[in-house]
Amino acid sequence: MSHTFLEQLWIARYVIMNGIGVTVSISLLAILAGSVLGVFVGLALVYGGVVLRLAVRAYTDIIRGTPVLVLVLASYYVSAAGLDLGPFSAGVLALAIFCSSHVGEIVRGALQAIPKGQTEAAKAIGLTFTQTFTSVLWPQAMRQCLPAWVNTAAEMVKASTLLSVIGVAELLLRTQEIISRNFMSLQFYFLAGGLYFIINYGIEHFGKYVERKTALPS
Repeated sequence: MSHTFLEQLWIARYVIMNGIGVTVSISLLAILAGSVLGVFVGLALVYGGVVLRLAVRAYTDIIRGTPVLVLVLASYYVSAAGLDLGPFSAGVLALAIFCSSHVGEIVRGALQAIPKGQTEAAKAIGLTFTQTFTSVLWPQAMRQCLPAWVNTAAEMVKASTLLSVIGVAELLLRTQEIISRNFMSLQFYFLAGGLYFIINYGIEHFGKYVERKTALPS
């Protein structure tokens, strides 16, 4: 049986590699776009006016309370600005929106956890708000954000499996296509699980590397 599995694995190697490439591409794009948007969401929640804060708070609460699968299907079937999105673009959009709501909350929590005395001290020495934010607040917030951000990034990789329902040829869909031909469900699902673990393991170690690089000297 193991010999047959290895034979089938060799036959399907390019299909699996293609699925890994699509999964990594979608996850990376969603994490990057969601992180950038999430930073602005977090800033709006902390420093925005009343109307802006209420609007952004509604956005984060609604998105965080909506299942990712619903976001995926909505992005695929609902036209955005008159343009019909393809499966890949719709998947990236859905995951980026979901990611942004979580990153926004992470950024908000990190900024609000910084003692107000530091802002007051920066004002006392004549720093502008921009200088205070870039030199005092943001470096500290970023260090606090990193562990939670790594967890969010790993969640985006796992959420990418839902894109198979709209026809995105990511790793899970490719695995299902292979199983439909050779009926080796257990073996290839275990293989897919191991590959997802490797991707998330890489994200975790990249996050730890960044944490070490940005840590304050003791």
